[in-house]
Amino acid sequence: MILFPAIDLKDGQCVRLKLGDMAQATVFNDDPAAQARSFEAQGFEWLHLVDLNGAFEGKPVNAAAVRAILGSVNLPVQLGGGIRTLGQIEAWLASGIRRVILGTAALRDPALVREACRLFPGRIAVGIDAKGGRVAVEGWAETSDLTAVDLARRFSDAGVATIIFTDIDRDGLLKGLNIDSTLELARSVAIPVIASGGLASMADFHRLVQPDCQILEGAISGRALYDGRIDVAEALRLMRRTS
Repeated sequence: MILFPAIDLKDGQCVRLKLGDMAQATVFNDDPAAQARSFEAQGFEWLHLVDLNGAFEGKPVNAAAVRAILGSVNLPVQLGGGIRTLGQIEAWLASGIRRVILGTAALRDPALVREACRLFPGRIAVGIDAKGGRVAVEGWAETSDLTAVDLARRFSDAGVATIIFTDIDRDGLLKGLNIDSTLELARSVAIPVIASGGLASMADFHRLVQPDCQILEGAISGRALYDGRIDVAEALRLMRRTS
């Protein structure tokens, strides 16, 4: 099981939001590339990047920061936020991004997801962000009538590499992962699922290594990492033990 440290990019800085609210951003590092190097030095094996401005504006905005990160570490990187066209997907993959995450596009343009999966097998992830159990898009500014499970099932045969499931109601609040909803989603499709939103303490890691969570690919951690609430070495040891 993989632990993905999150680098959320807003105005070229590394931040964390509360409940996806851009007005509630805490800056943790004004040098995202340095933050990426720190995560690599701590022993992480992947990076999870989100272009927050891009998610709201519908186009890549923090490209310079992403490129700086790619030039600073040797870790595989997955990136989401504002990626809405095949050309953008191709450009990011060509630049060194290992896996592109499609969120709003998955709801608005499912044909794009299918075509991207066909052209770039194993390199397309779907981000499903839920608020009150319903899928939220456009940087979480809009909530649809579709459930997370319903959206996931639309891509059950598309060749999606992984689904990243975020419980927005917990994101940035350190309330703990929503394991029940994440497992419900993971059991509904054969696509691997990554848990995100609310990871708060070592208790979450002890929960993740229980037998029923072994169907998950991993989990994403943001604020708890930056706040020093988890023992990184112990968390990585626990997660790797389940691999």
